[in-house]
Amino acid sequence: MTVRVNGRVVTPNGVIRQGCVEWDGDRITAVAEYPSVRDGHWILPGFVDMHTHGGGGHTFTTGDADEARAAAGFHLAHGTTTLLASLVSAPFPLMRAATEAFAPLVEEGVLAGVHFEGPYLSAARCGAQNPEYLRDPSIDELTELITVGRGAIRMVTLAPERDGALEAIKLLAAQRVVAAVGHTDATYEQTRAAVAAGASVGTHLFNGMRPVHHREPGPVVALLDAPTVICELVADGVHLHDGILTFTTATVGPDRAALITDAMAAAGMPDGEYELGGQAVTVTDGVARLARDGAIAGSTLTMEAALRHAVDAGIPMADAARMVATTPARAIGLGDRVGALQVGLRADLVVLDDDLNVVRVLRGGSWVE
Repeated sequence: MTVRVNGRVVTPNGVIRQGCVEWDGDRITAVAEYPSVRDGHWILPGFVDMHTHGGGGHTFTTGDADEARAAAGFHLAHGTTTLLASLVSAPFPLMRAATEAFAPLVEEGVLAGVHFEGPYLSAARCGAQNPEYLRDPSIDELTELITVGRGAIRMVTLAPERDGALEAIKLLAAQRVVAAVGHTDATYEQTRAAVAAGASVGTHLFNGMRPVHHREPGPVVALLDAPTVICELVADGVHLHDGILTFTTATVGPDRAALITDAMAAAGMPDGEYELGGQAVTVTDGVARLARDGAIAGSTLTMEAALRHAVDAGIPMADAARMVATTPARAIGLGDRVGALQVGLRADLVVLDDDLNVVRVLRGGSWVE
């Protein structure tokens, strides 16, 4: 049975001011003009969050399947129809146990995959990562995780200057796992070598990275300059100045800029005391920081809020929609399934009011309760 919703439809080609999206079962069957008396609500593709550690008081970082299901449900209610469960630096037994616990959720479709942000990161740029668990990349560990995951492992963030990093990136690329550069003190040249080896994502660009210098451009410039790299951006006004957000978007274009939440369990929750990867986090005025040194510890964002912030910063709606859906979907190898209001893709969409608040969420052709 064909079902239709009409309003201001945001497609990969722009905005249809009076348009409609039709679907039958779980597939989009039509996206077209549909003249009506008024413009109606905004209709965007379901959001794709390729980097989130939790939300709604629940976390992915402990590897608990029930927690993961609840965190995914929280973000789904805020429009995120495709989501990677991001873990932080941890001992290998926890990484393996989390992979085993989350693999059934990936097969079920609750999660789109697992993202390991660490532990193969720079101690000098560890940010809110636990320095106790940082180490050089291990081919044996990665091979075991990929085997145990049965396709669940979708992205690994590492620092290219660590011993064995280039070999790890080549392994990941060969196994169709996204290799991301992040939490790194690498030089411009080391970062370019990582991209040449197959790295294709910059993890929360600027954050947890050696800063730009005119005589040592560092990882940021190398990633911006690489046409095959998609750059993650945390649009919360805390991780990045809005000038950097708009500058980066203008520099690489919306096809290479992906908005992420980097959210932790405190997203959608009151200020207070929380935990991230075994470390105490204090949330004040919605900003999460490590209790020990005040480092930013993820965010309390939803993709809904990230979209609003980007549009308020001056990014056009059509570009912002690509950045919250189309571009991240392509970054993690799912662009042929989700991420756009396009015939043949999964029927995922978000209906937003004039203030860009979520009104309704459709996933796989069914309205979310």
